[in-house]
Amino acid sequence: MHRVVALVRPVQSTFELGCAIEAFGTERPEMPQHYTFGVCTETPGPVPTTGGYAMTVSQDLSALDTADSVIIPGWLPVEEPLSDPVRRALLRAHARGARLVTICSGVFALARTGLLDGRSATTHWARAEQLRREFPHVRVEPDRLFVDHGDVATSAGAGAGFDLCLHLVRNDHGAAYAALLARHMVLPPHREVGQARHAPPPAPGDALDGLLPWVDERLGAALSVDDLAAHLGVSPRTLARRSAQWFGMSPGAWLLSRRVAAARTLLEETDLPVEAIAMRVGFGSSVNLRRRFRDRTGTTPGAYRREFRVP
Repeated sequence: MHRVVALVRPVQSTFELGCAIEAFGTERPEMPQHYTFGVCTETPGPVPTTGGYAMTVSQDLSALDTADSVIIPGWLPVEEPLSDPVRRALLRAHARGARLVTICSGVFALARTGLLDGRSATTHWARAEQLRREFPHVRVEPDRLFVDHGDVATSAGAGAGFDLCLHLVRNDHGAAYAALLARHMVLPPHREVGQARHAPPPAPGDALDGLLPWVDERLGAALSVDDLAAHLGVSPRTLARRSAQWFGMSPGAWLLSRRVAAARTLLEETDLPVEAIAMRVGFGSSVNLRRRFRDRTGTTPGAYRREFRVP
């Protein structure tokens, strides 16, 4: 029997812990039970939660010494350092072969052990830049739902914790068992898409000199990088330098991101045909819109509209 132990801390995220419990700790009479599940904390006793209640945890860090998988279901606040006992317990578990798994913000705790240095990882899109900034030796992949290296695994936002847990179950006990578990949880057994379609368009910088509204009013026109530079009264080379400072991307890539952002809004809020949206935001044709939209969001305009359409 595979022993799974979740490491919790005050204030514990309830949803992330629930993901692990549903996948590994819930007994279902119609299914064979392959996992045992436990919860531990550094100081046993009442542990406050984000739900406004406290849960009583009786096991201390010694529970990690016998775990086959250790789950860190969130780590709030993300700036909270690891205590020496927690760091040693995680490193000791990893050294003897336990699998370390994080859900959402739990990656910040795992990163502080050094086990992610030189490796890829993911987290919620809203915290990806902070993870990259605080741990420059970690290759942050913000669009991935999860990243699994075998000995360590990280998931994106809280809901992606289910994707990672089902992936681990599939690796442990096969696709049929994972599909049956997903059916019980009323979830798709596997999702191919990443986080990009869920993340809002990046906020513009402060030093825009009126460029953002000027561009948004003219997205349907055949704007070029030279047009943007002329509006600001600078050379294309100067615009490229400022664009890298403001947006972290080239002027052409930024203009493309504005067109996709406008298309997302029209798909969510209007009934306009895809061809009309393509013309309105400057893609020229539905074929071009679909290609660019899929490159940026990982899905098609039609699928995006079905998922995010505002009634």
